[in-house]
Amino acid sequence: MKETLKIEGMTCEHCVMHVTKALESVEGVAKAKVSLKKNEALVKFDTPATLEAMSAAVTEAGYKVNL
Repeated sequence: MKETLKIEGMTCEHCVMHVTKALESVEGVAKAKVSLKKNEALVKFDTPATLEAMSAAVTEAGYKVNL
């Protein structure tokens, strides 16, 4: 399954790495592909990962998910 999240607050590739690491730490997330240009993350998961858990991980990393 896939989910696209709009991310606010990223300004550089270092931000992309932070958001990627945060999303991939969420249980169930298999892969996160984060785009600075599009300000979004394409998240693939094997087992259902909740939007709340993904959003919380991004927020904890210092960024914001637009729902």
